[in-house]
Amino acid sequence: MVVDTVGTEGTPDKNERNDVSEQQEAVLPRRYVVGVDGSQASTDALRWAVDDAEAHGGDVRAVLVWEVPYGGLATSMGQGPYGLPNTTILEEDASLRLQGCIEALGDTSAVEVHAEVVEGQPASVLLELSHEADLVVVGSRGHGGFASLLLGSVSAQVVQHAHCSVVVVRPPD
Repeated sequence: MVVDTVGTEGTPDKNERNDVSEQQEAVLPRRYVVGVDGSQASTDALRWAVDDAEAHGGDVRAVLVWEVPYGGLATSMGQGPYGLPNTTILEEDASLRLQGCIEALGDTSAVEVHAEVVEGQPASVLLELSHEADLVVVGSRGHGGFASLLLGSVSAQVVQHAHCSVVVVRPPD
């Protein structure tokens, strides 16, 4: 696993830790937000965040963001009334994928891992959560359709626009 870290030099920190000295900062637990989509890359990112939180102190917020697929809108492919997708099924599927990623890690009892399923656009949700985080962790590639890209679209948007530092976990070469 290869890790790339992107800092936010020059970006003002908009959380409550602005008045904390460097010495105090070293003992405060870190707040990790991890983007999870059920892919191996996102499971690797979650594993990295849990290991880092265990080593340095902190809690992990594993977030799976789901959205209604455009292909299922108002067509005969939709599972709900009038051909619309059943959002309850979509949310339950997202929750199961997130739980599967957390369970794949094994014992995480040394670190508090909060599982959160959110409806929305993945990059937008992670960027909003970056206001409350010390570190956002994402995999380099998710379930998107362009496997040849080195960096997925969500990862690229988070790296460019996050309000805290970002770690991109890449698969081994």
